[in-house]
Amino acid sequence: MNKAIIGALAALALAGSAISATAQTTLRVTLQLPIKHHLGQNMLDFKKEVEAKSNGDLKIEIYPSAQLYKDKEVPQAVASGAIEMGIASLTRFAGTAPAVDIFYVPFMFDSPAKVVKATSPGSAIRAGLDAAVLKTGTRILWWQAFGSAILLSKNPGIKLPADMKGKKVRVFGKTLGDMVKALGGAPTLMSGSKQFLAYQRGTVDAGMTGITAVKSRKLYEVMDNMTLTYHADIEFVVVINEKVWQGLSDANRKIIMTAAKRVEKELRDKMGAIEQDALKSVSDKINVIDLTDAERGKWRKATKPVVDAYIKRAGAVGAKLVEEASKL
Repeated sequence: MNKAIIGALAALALAGSAISATAQTTLRVTLQLPIKHHLGQNMLDFKKEVEAKSNGDLKIEIYPSAQLYKDKEVPQAVASGAIEMGIASLTRFAGTAPAVDIFYVPFMFDSPAKVVKATSPGSAIRAGLDAAVLKTGTRILWWQAFGSAILLSKNPGIKLPADMKGKKVRVFGKTLGDMVKALGGAPTLMSGSKQFLAYQRGTVDAGMTGITAVKSRKLYEVMDNMTLTYHADIEFVVVINEKVWQGLSDANRKIIMTAAKRVEKELRDKMGAIEQDALKSVSDKINVIDLTDAERGKWRKATKPVVDAYIKRAGAVGAKLVEEASKL
């Protein structure tokens, strides 16, 4: 009898051990862009390292092209725990953390060097924004460089600030909407995944996006001109539900952060080359309008009032970030 009981207990212990050994934590990630876009490739790189280093304990499932959520829905979906992880434009957190729009204040970060300094882990600007987003129930794991903002338009093309007057313009944030209003246009807030149809149907006359999106979303098929204003730096962030994060083991959190730091730096380092490649690949498909320093100066002057509008909305935190940006 004793032998039978001991045998049964041993079998149960072995079964428990087997279950524990095969236990797996799945982290689903919602992505707005196609997997072939550089943000998708960056996430794939992260997935491979995390799954390999965790010996299968962590599994990353990527859902690209807004299959599960539109970008405006990502912050709430992750904060509520409806999905474990998500990738969204930083400005999508402006509803609860208005200060994040510092990167969309026109010409605030007008050189690659300033962008690198502002987005570096540990910088005063980034630390303040990471903390603001954490209060929403989501933790930023890493920042994904998306590139510079440009303008798309039907004919005639947009070259000077006055050309914006009376135009309906797709924007992806309130501060960029303020820019359009300052130039006499009418902003329309719209998810990136809806751009193609909006341009095709003429819902808007012009739109703001990144050069890489023109390539990956094939926007050159529905727009005539691309103006290289480079008026804002577009940043995306990879976020995870804070409760999910706290529920992970110390070892798995370390694996995730090690991979996150590596893929962030690698993407940031090659962003310039990625943008130039994207520009080259679409230059024969769409009319590219570059600007002289004098023309860009007119854009700076015409959009200067947007800084005050941003500070009014973002409060003391926003004022502090503008001060820090001026030091770069």
